[in-house]
Amino acid sequence: MPRREKVTTLEQRGALIVTGASRGIGAAIAKLAGKQGFQVIVNFDQSEEAAEGTVREIVASGARARAVQANVGREDDVLRLFEAADREFGFVEGLVNNAGITGGFARVEALRAAEVTEMLRVNVLGTMLSCREAVKRMSTARGGRGGAIVNISSLVARTGGSNEWVHYAASKGAVNSFTIGLAREVAAEGIRVNAVSPGLIATELHAANGAPDRLERLKGTIPMHRPGTAEEVAVGVLWLMSPAASYITGTILEIGGGR
Repeated sequence: MPRREKVTTLEQRGALIVTGASRGIGAAIAKLAGKQGFQVIVNFDQSEEAAEGTVREIVASGARARAVQANVGREDDVLRLFEAADREFGFVEGLVNNAGITGGFARVEALRAAEVTEMLRVNVLGTMLSCREAVKRMSTARGGRGGAIVNISSLVARTGGSNEWVHYAASKGAVNSFTIGLAREVAAEGIRVNAVSPGLIATELHAANGAPDRLERLKGTIPMHRPGTAEEVAVGVLWLMSPAASYITGTILEIGGGR
């Protein structure tokens, strides 16, 4: 009986779309969202098996979830992602723009146009297109119920990423600017827009970019002397999505151990 009551409560909520949610920070956000009552669209591009694993964990917690493949840097894919949310859960209540790629470690003189273009397409254009579709559905000026958007930025947008990924830092600086502008544009339409800016976080991103020792090498630059966890970032994201943050919009929340 307690489980039946819980499921009924969860089914009253709309969809929370988490892009890039198959692993790392995105997966942690999606799992915590399920525990807090959201119905979750787990977006992935290539890692279907990992995404389905995230879905299974969310369902085990008593929430509904579905994995949806989409490359957010492609407009047709973004449209299909949101249409899946409409079809599965009725309406979109929240969006977390977590999908992103770094473009690899490189100094500026070694950048390649094709790699930078793809990185900007996913990190910047993907965020903009996803927000566009969310606003269309959430805005009270368009008959929506309001909602909340959290864009995942990076602390490197402030520190610059010298000698590693200035290009990636620039893309996240664009995300921050877009967050502030959009927040002001839709503040009177029932939509709050914020960003979370993680610092050095213990995920597989570092090894995937060819620097498995990066966490150990850089942890001394953090005042708390340790990297953060994906779960710690997820807590900040879900707080910004919650009624506890009802008067917060256009804010960049840094989660970086004081760095």
